[in-house]
Amino acid sequence: DIYDSLYEKAGWPQQQAHFASAVKHTQLRYQDTLPNVIYQALVENSNQRFAIEAMHQRGQKALRQQLDNPTSALEFFESTTGRKVVAAEIAASHPEQLNHYAAGLPLIHAEATRRLLLRHLSQILPASQAGADVSLALGSVAADSLSQMLPGLMSTEQTKALLNTQRQRLINEIDTHIDNTLLHIYRNLSDAELEEFVSFAQSPEGQAY
Repeated sequence: DIYDSLYEKAGWPQQQAHFASAVKHTQLRYQDTLPNVIYQALVENSNQRFAIEAMHQRGQKALRQQLDNPTSALEFFESTTGRKVVAAEIAASHPEQLNHYAAGLPLIHAEATRRLLLRHLSQILPASQAGADVSLALGSVAADSLSQMLPGLMSTEQTKALLNTQRQRLINEIDTHIDNTLLHIYRNLSDAELEEFVSFAQSPEGQAY
C-alpha cells in the first residue's frame, strides 16, 4: 500500500517511538511536582492518548485523508537525498541527542549560499509550529488531568487560552533559533542535496505533504 510505504519511508514509525520516549521522560519530571493522585491521572491519560499504536493509526489516517497523491512524496523519500533527510531527522529526535543538546545547540557557521537554502527551508517547513505542538502535548494532558481531578478549576476556554499563549511563546522562541537548528539537523547534507530538498518542499506535491 502506497500510503503505508510513505509512512514508513518518511520515518514516522521511528519518530513516533522517539516521541513516546520523550513522553515517558516528561512524565517523570511531573512526578515530584504533582500530588500523586493527579500524577497518576496524568500518566494514565497520557499513556492512553499517546499509545504508540494509536499514534500510528492517526498518522496513517491523516496521510490517507489529507494527501490525495502520495506518489511524488514517496519518490522523494525513496531517493538518495530523501533517505538522507529522513536519517538526519530521525537522528535529531533520538533521546540521546535530545539529552546531549539539552542546554542548547552549538552555533553552526555556514556559507551564505547554504544559509539561504536553510532560510528557504525554515519558511516552508512548519518546524516551529510542530516543535511547539510536541512541546505542549503533555502539558495539554496535564491540564485535562487537573480539570478531571478538580472539576471547575479552569474552564475549557481558560485552558485553551493558556495553551494557545504558551504555544505562541514557544513558536516565537523556536523561530529565534530555527536557522541554526536546521543547519544542525541537516549538517550532513551537501548544498546540492539541500537544494533538492528545498525544491521538493516548495513544489505543490511537497506542500501538500
